[in-house]
Formats: sequence, C-alpha cells, structure tokens
Amino acid sequence: MKNLQKSLFLVIFSLLVACSQISVPPTETPIEATPELSEELTQKEPVFRNPVIQENFADPFVLQVDSTYYVYATNSSGKNISLAKSNDLIEWQMLGDAMPALPKWAKLTSGLVWAPEVMRIDDYYVMYYTARDKESNKQCVGVAVSENPEGKFKDSNSAPLVCQADSGGTIDASPFRDDDGKLYLYYKNDGNCCNLATYIYVQELAQDGLSLIGEPVSLIRNDKVWEGHVIEAPTMFKHDDVYYLFFSANNYAGHEYAVGYAICESPTGPCSDAEENPILASDLENKDGMVIGPGHQTLLEVNGQTWIIYHAWEVVSFSRRGDRRFMWMDRIDWVNGKPLVIGPTTTEQPVP
Repeated sequence: MKNLQKSLFLVIFSLLVACSQISVPPTETPIEATPELSEELTQKEPVFRNPVIQENFADPFVLQVDSTYYVYATNSSGKNISLAKSNDLIEWQMLGDAMPALPKWAKLTSGLVWAPEVMRIDDYYVMYYTARDKESNKQCVGVAVSENPEGKFKDSNSAPLVCQADSGGTIDASPFRDDDGKLYLYYKNDGNCCNLATYIYVQELAQDGLSLIGEPVSLIRNDKVWEGHVIEAPTMFKHDDVYYLFFSANNYAGHEYAVGYAICESPTGPCSDAEENPILASDLENKDGMVIGPGHQTLLEVNGQTWIIYHAWEVVSFSRRGDRRFMWMDRIDWVNGKPLVIGPTTTEQPVP
C-alpha cells in the first residue's frame, strides 16, 4: 500500500512540474516604448505662474545683457535701487543695492528713489531714476553711470538731469534707442502732486546718454476718463516699424490703475491714444485670485515673442490689497497692428 501511495505521489508531482513549464501567453500585449513615445512621456513643457518675483519689487525694468536678464526696481528693504538677475526670467536671484549712494542734489529721505531704467551705451551702463531734489523739494530725474549692470551706479552731477519744478517735478524717465542710433528720453511731469495736468514728454539724448538736446515735446496728457488724474510710466516700443507709446494711468494704489498705449508717427510724435484702452487692468472677479492695480510696465522681446513685465499689488486675506507690489509677466500678441495683452494671468503658462 505504501508503495502504491508513493507511486501516485510521484506521478502527480511529475504532472505539476510539466504544467509549470507550459508558456501561457499574456492577456494583453505590452506597449513597446518607442523613442518618440518615451520623449512624450518623460518631457513636459516648462511653465510658470505669476507673480515671478514675490516680494516688494515695484516699477520693474528689465535689461538683457547677453544671456542674462537684470531687473531694477523702486526702493525697498533699505535699498535705493532694488536689483535681481536671472537666466530665464522666471527664477530670480536677489542682489544688493544697484546705487547705494545718492548724489549731492538729492535728499537722503528714504522711500523717494523711484522707477530706475538702464541703457547700455558703448562699454558702460546709464541709469535714469527719480529722487527728491533738495533745491525744489520736488521729485526729479537723475542720471548715473556704472561699468557693470549690477552697479554700483554713481551720479556725480550737482543737479538733476530733468526737473520741471513749475509743473510739479519730473518722474519715470525711460530711454529709447531708435534704429538710426538716435537716443531719446521719455518722462512725465509730476503734476498730480499739485493738482496739475500730467503730460508725457520726449527729449533727444546726447549720444553718451548723459545730457539732453533741444526742448521737450509733449506727446499725450491725462484727458481720458479711465486715466483719472495722472498718466505716467512711459515705454516707447517699436514693432513692425510702428512706434507704440505704452503708459500707465489713474490711482497707482487702487484697482483703477491700468495700462494703455498710443500710436506715434515718430519717436517725437505726434501720438494718438488707442480707442481700446486700457489694455491691461485689474481683475477683481478672477476665481484663481484677484489682480489689483497692474501697471508701470516695461516690454521685452524674447525669441520673437513680446512680453510685458509689470507690477501688481499683493492680495492678502479677505481679498484686501496688501502693502507690497510683486513682479508679473505676460505675453503680448500683435493682432492687426494692435498689442493684445494675454493677461493678467493667474494660471500656468509656458515659459519664454
């Protein structure tokens, strides 16, 4: 009996071993990872989300030097001129004060150094900025020089470059180089400080960028309802041989602040306001987060795409406006010769 049980056991064991060696085809055929599919699965288009600088960085101006971008901003955190740099416009490294010392003509009162913009001329860099003039006690425009875009910029002049004291002072200077090499400086009289009308002016710059030529020419004034009591922050930009004068207007501290533009026949005008103004404004109904007071813009061309860089107010709890202005960036598309701002955006968008 024991021998019979042993024999049966051996037979069953042999059958089990034989079955285990039978190859059973899979129920689903695996997908072969071709190179194209692998690339699609592993690569995702890089994106970013506004704001790109989430600390106080008002009135930003971006300068490209080779493959590096520098952004200058109004005084903050004890610096006269805030400064940061980046290789991609998205990740920014905060740097020191671009102009730690003010000139003899400027008051040392903190909080009154505004809106720097920089142009490279030959082998040096020229900064145009706003500070408080001791003599007139008005905000006026100065000019400073550095051999390096990071500074330290120095203004050795005994007086401001532009100071329209009788018209409230002068702020928001912005340089422009035309295709023929001529240089121009755009600025506004600070009339809103004193219940006066505000104008945006242009004046030719000397080729070294350090002095002005001729007389200023007024281009536009605050004569539209949406502009309120002030127009400011001029930016001249040339696209397809057309001159576009961008500017900001209305109450900088509220939701009324917005961006518009005018089309000009030449760098010195005449200019006509666009009918569709404003083209960048607050978005108080945005479900992804409201946007308050976008403005004081600068424009930049990257790989054929135009970008607008600007500030907007921080939004804190209970949808209140905070005390800081963050730096934002959005695309501009050109449609039938008109700039269309794709923004303000609060969701992900492709990087430049």
